[in-house]
Amino acid sequence: MSIKEAVVHRLSNFDDATLRKVADYLDFLRYQLRSLNRLFPEEIDLATLYSEFVEEDRNLAEEGMTEYSQALATEDAQ
Repeated sequence: MSIKEAVVHRLSNFDDATLRKVADYLDFLRYQLRSLNRLFPEEIDLATLYSEFVEEDRNLAEEGMTEYSQALATEDAQ
C-alpha cells in the first residue's frame, strides 16, 4: 500500500469536523512550503543570479585596489 493510499484509508474513518481540521492543516503545510521556497531559492536560481553579477562584482573589487595599494605603500613608508 502506498503512502497516499494509507492516508486516504485513514481519512475515510474521520468525521466531518476532523476532516475540516485536516484540510486546514494541509492548507497550512502548502503555505509553509511556498514560504520556504521563497526564502531558499533553488540552487540553480542562485547560480543564475550570481552569474549575472560576476562581472559587476569583479569591476567593483578591482576599482578600489589602486587606492588601497597606494595607501599600503604610504603606510609602509612611515
